[in-house]
Amino acid sequence: MNAIDRLRNHLETRWVAPAYGSLVLGGIALCFFGAATNTMAGWLYAISGAIAGLLILGAILPAQSLSRLVVRRSPIAPVSVGDRLSLELQIENPTDRAKTLLQVCDRLPHVLSQSPRHAIEVIPPQKTHRWFYSVEAQRRGVYRWHDVQVKTAAPLGLFWCRRDRAIAAKAIVYPTVLPLAHCPLVDTIGREESVQASSNRRYQAATEGVTRTLRPYRQGDPTRLIHWRTSARLGEFYVRELEIVTSGQELIICLDTAATWDADCFEQAVIAAASLYFYAGRAQLKVRLWTASTGLIQGNRVVLETLAATQPGETPTTAEIPPLPLIWLTPHPDALNSLPANSRWLLFSPSLAVSMPKSPDFPGFVVELEKPLAPQLQRSLR
Repeated sequence: MNAIDRLRNHLETRWVAPAYGSLVLGGIALCFFGAATNTMAGWLYAISGAIAGLLILGAILPAQSLSRLVVRRSPIAPVSVGDRLSLELQIENPTDRAKTLLQVCDRLPHVLSQSPRHAIEVIPPQKTHRWFYSVEAQRRGVYRWHDVQVKTAAPLGLFWCRRDRAIAAKAIVYPTVLPLAHCPLVDTIGREESVQASSNRRYQAATEGVTRTLRPYRQGDPTRLIHWRTSARLGEFYVRELEIVTSGQELIICLDTAATWDADCFEQAVIAAASLYFYAGRAQLKVRLWTASTGLIQGNRVVLETLAATQPGETPTTAEIPPLPLIWLTPHPDALNSLPANSRWLLFSPSLAVSMPKSPDFPGFVVELEKPLAPQLQRSLR
């Protein structure tokens, strides 16, 4: 930005900046005034004075047009990468006079989108104008911005006036969650020593469901659950409510955010972490996510917000990872032989020529960036 642009920006935001037409009129007024001083003709003084008055009026009115406008923002719902982010601004005119010829600019972060502009012809007195627009969310992240600019040159178009409104905004773009039909990386984890899971499955198969309580029959209940002895005694149908026996298998998805990552590799790793977490949840596993800055977390929304905000090179917390089966997502193969029992790993590297350990103790594979991620997460382990 050169000196002229800086001066113009300063005048627009703190007072008014002259438009091209005002400069032309100002030049004409000076010419008439010079001619009047030479000829002492009163009509020339009158013309130059009228033009000067018009310029003064054109400089005062734009600032007054913006003085009492109220700008509000509606909450922004989170979206995933590839979806459209819906935004709404409300521009209220609380005065008794109409506000005309306004331009509104929402100063979005340049990473998210170019700043959109919206022209408003008129806002009637005591009315609110709503501006709806959407932008495509191309990158995950947590985006914050504060400025909404309102600009006008009304009613004469001789001077531009711009005022900034500080309105905090927060938009969350979640990473993509791949719809995995199966994932051997998760399906096979913990089978080697899943004593509790096997015991519970045998217990459930032997009892075919343990009765927790009896309740009156409701339409739609399976007839096989009717408890005939109690029904005969009480004269109405009662059905059994069964205990739900779960395996209790726990799993931790670990994203090595403390490491130094290649940018493309890290984005693929975030997508993989989100996809593995939700697949494990659908598989009825007690799954949690670990990152260097947050430690262990769980809950769909918390995990998505964490993965939206996470960046490589984070400062590690003091919390240690419990000695439970985990899936380690990392760009460095150094720690693959020191993982807890029954763990798995995914190695992300921009080059396949990585220095792998001689004999990793646990199965895993190197993710190939040039190939789609979903088929790789669904391939069998060797």
